[in-house]
Amino acid sequence: MAAGYADLLRTRYAARLLAGTLVGRLPNATAPIAIVLFTRAEGGSYSLAGGLAAVYGLGNAVGQPLLGRAVDLYGQPRVQLPAAVLSALGMVLLTFAGIDPLALAYAAVALAGLFTPPLEGGLRALWPNVLGREDRVHRAYAMDAVAQEIMFTVGPLLVTLLVALWSPAAALLVINVIGVLGALSVVLSKPSRTWRSAPREAHWLGALRSPGLLALLGSFFFIGLALGSITVAGVAYADDHGREAVYGWLMAALGLGALAGGMVYGARQWAGAPERRLRFIVALLALGYLPLMLTPGIPAMVVLAAVSGVFLAPALACAFIVVDRHAPRGTVTEAFSWLVTTFGVGAAVGTGAAGPAVEHGGTAASFAVAAVGGVAALLVLLATRRVLTIPVAAPLPHDSVVMPCENDRIGAAEPGFRTGHQA
Repeated sequence: MAAGYADLLRTRYAARLLAGTLVGRLPNATAPIAIVLFTRAEGGSYSLAGGLAAVYGLGNAVGQPLLGRAVDLYGQPRVQLPAAVLSALGMVLLTFAGIDPLALAYAAVALAGLFTPPLEGGLRALWPNVLGREDRVHRAYAMDAVAQEIMFTVGPLLVTLLVALWSPAAALLVINVIGVLGALSVVLSKPSRTWRSAPREAHWLGALRSPGLLALLGSFFFIGLALGSITVAGVAYADDHGREAVYGWLMAALGLGALAGGMVYGARQWAGAPERRLRFIVALLALGYLPLMLTPGIPAMVVLAAVSGVFLAPALACAFIVVDRHAPRGTVTEAFSWLVTTFGVGAAVGTGAAGPAVEHGGTAASFAVAAVGGVAALLVLLATRRVLTIPVAAPLPHDSVVMPCENDRIGAAEPGFRTGHQA
């Protein structure tokens, strides 16, 4: 399975684009923990730290789809790099101004969140032109999902290392400088500079006018909710067992399960409609969350956490394909950015819901929030299966000529494979 990913990375520009995107997204992946550590070092309370992190998240949720739409309209370099610089400047402002006055601190994190560049959606828009064949693009989506798990594991560790070596303020500065360099590496590459979205229909809803995309977003809101609740439930479980390290074990097991699932999923080609496959994967994902409510002993709980993560990366990889198929013409980056936003908002809601669940029902109740989220995600997909079905197009006459859309190098060779540049 690793050989398949290695083959992708040997393709010209592929490794650079993936690495640049991951590095460019480090500030976003580490912002919550970096903000909390900085605020506490400045003498602020946990409530203030949580408030600042929440404002950053809200700014990110608003900015991602708006910047994604701007990328579709104006190209990647003209949006991604200025956004990365402005986001970094927001964190620089927080670093030098501190938490007093509070209004300036909140404005700084809002600026940083709002202008977080949509590198994730931008990378997925580039894969078809870089990799060519449909099967290779689908495998790249799986590789992308696996890489995210690595980034969200390594990123917080890097922040804590920088804090230990220097200070929370230094960690904020270094991480954001690295992020700008990552974005710079992406936008200076030829695929990013030459990519153009297809002409789009003027519509204020943009990508959201697709019923299939709305159905997918609804489902992944609840998957995000499930993951957000698990982060709080894991802390409660660790407290119950009197060992702080248990939380790290649970989160590491969850990430390891997702890594393993993503590697296996991306190692083979899958037949059939991805919409149908996504329903099956999400059903297995929901099933994996249910046993967490048993809250057994530590070894068994670590195993259950790993099992619950196995189908996360495959669900994300399959969702990327579905987004690509349902995004209206000329809105592919915006559509991917909406998925990122919805997932993040769901995680925030799950985090907020799990706290009261712990207080009123104990640790098992907080894991029940995750189970409810997983089941709700499946129910959304089942209830919207009609809008998530793309009818097979009628065969063209023998003398028909298929004219590929702008920047679509594989449309004619791979009928039925959409890159976001097709009608």
